[in-house]
Amino acid sequence: MNNDLDGISVFMAIAEADSFRLAAERLGVTRSAVSQALQRLEDRLGVALVQRTTRSVRLTEAGEKLYESARPPLLDLAAALQATRELRQEPSGMLRLAVSSIAESFLSGPFIADFLALHPAIDMDITITDETFDIVAAGYDAGVRLEEVIEQDMIAVPVSSRQRQFAVASPDYIAARGAPLHPRDLLDHSLVGWRPRPDTAPYRWEFTEDGRDFDVAVQPRLTTNDMELMLRTACAGGGITFGMEETMRPYMARGELVPLLEPFCAPFPGFHLYYPRRQHQPAKLRALVDYLRRWNRRPDQPDS
Repeated sequence: MNNDLDGISVFMAIAEADSFRLAAERLGVTRSAVSQALQRLEDRLGVALVQRTTRSVRLTEAGEKLYESARPPLLDLAAALQATRELRQEPSGMLRLAVSSIAESFLSGPFIADFLALHPAIDMDITITDETFDIVAAGYDAGVRLEEVIEQDMIAVPVSSRQRQFAVASPDYIAARGAPLHPRDLLDHSLVGWRPRPDTAPYRWEFTEDGRDFDVAVQPRLTTNDMELMLRTACAGGGITFGMEETMRPYMARGELVPLLEPFCAPFPGFHLYYPRRQHQPAKLRALVDYLRRWNRRPDQPDS
């Protein structure tokens, strides 16, 4: 690591990882080598790029400017080099995806298994997460989310049909407490709610009435980030819960849960695979997108 480009690569890894240790792991070198490469770059530029303390790493003003200026061309360069390498070989390498925990249509069934069988040189690393973040900065090739939360500058390809969210409860709960007739009646019931992280408020349950969307700021008796716990609690008669129709469907088919407030549960655009718009897309990502488009054209697929 003895030239400016190597130094910038090290700096970018530090900026994206917010850690010398994690940057070293990403680059496959020692933490000492990362520190020395950054020091040489700062010496050549005559300005500090990173402010380090015993507890934290953060960019200086000069570091912020360099990161914002260097990131787009470096991404383009990396993609161009990868595309050139791939001209003589089949799609290969690690394909990293960040997928919403409720994207059942993507995570279930033969979709992933069939794709891997079709492309034996591609490996997949799938992180299940409901947090919203910059997938490019975090090192992911693509993500799977509901269309409504995907940034406008991303390319998005459907991976599911239109979706609905349902309120559901067990027959025993309904027999004991009755069924709400309108979403506002939920405030008089025992509710099982969801939140993505401990520092966020419970998810507001969303409904539609006379073409107008609205939400209910529920006050759950039980709040969790685990959908399985929500479903188990609801099946045991612990209250009304709320989630995606395709997640609830097996429980409703078995009679363990009963749908509620259906007239207020309108369909909306479903899950999409999304990825950044670049001149050179990695062959492994192009292979996944092409496979997904063919999958969506199968005659047994529902209309989206």
